[in-house]
Amino acid sequence: MTRHAILDSNTHRELRVRVDAGADLGDGVMATLTVPNEFRNVQGHFPILFRRETGRDDFIALALFGFEAGENLFLDGARWDARYRPLSLAIQPFLVGRPASGDGPGQVHIDLDHPRVAGDGEGVRLFDAEGGGSPYLDEIAERLGDLDEGYRASGAFFDALRDHDLLEPFSLEVTLDDASVHSLVGFHIIDEAKLHALDPEVLGRLHADGHLMPIFMALASLSQISELVARKNQRLAGG
Repeated sequence: MTRHAILDSNTHRELRVRVDAGADLGDGVMATLTVPNEFRNVQGHFPILFRRETGRDDFIALALFGFEAGENLFLDGARWDARYRPLSLAIQPFLVGRPASGDGPGQVHIDLDHPRVAGDGEGVRLFDAEGGGSPYLDEIAERLGDLDEGYRASGAFFDALRDHDLLEPFSLEVTLDDASVHSLVGFHIIDEAKLHALDPEVLGRLHADGHLMPIFMALASLSQISELVARKNQRLAGG
């Protein structure tokens, strides 16, 4: 369940949010949404895969954390074991809201039923005693802005991938050290052969439109799959 509200310094003056990691706080996920403007940060830690949204032809990008539902191999109890948290996780329990018309500037909303909304004395304050935003809230507002900007720009990015047929189906079957087999199906990756076959004029347009760098970052991120397999084997061995 969710219960969204516009964040307000009067109504939510005493509200606190937990900022630690934990499966019970929403971190126990196999993958999370990522957007092209953060691919540079994501690719150093997580594979970036693409998947069609359920019931639609549109694609989204995902940062992969594990091989099965609910598995996050970067979550070690209450510790996040990576130097970066994708924006879609880092902003929880906040989100950007807009008027029903869809026009106008975004507003900071909060899901009051999210497990990160803390009880008395727990977590980080959002406002000081006078109603001013805390440094944590300022940081959240910046991350929300980055995520919102990236999400709005991602349509043009995926249009470019579709126009040049740059996504190919991807499946992976991994045999782990304990002889168990895990499969990844239903995903797509950048088709490197088709990318290399594009003529210089098309590549120039992709670069001018800001799409070429995230394409390369998505390709580079695939080297993290072997790291993910190593983490899985370590987890199975009790490490």
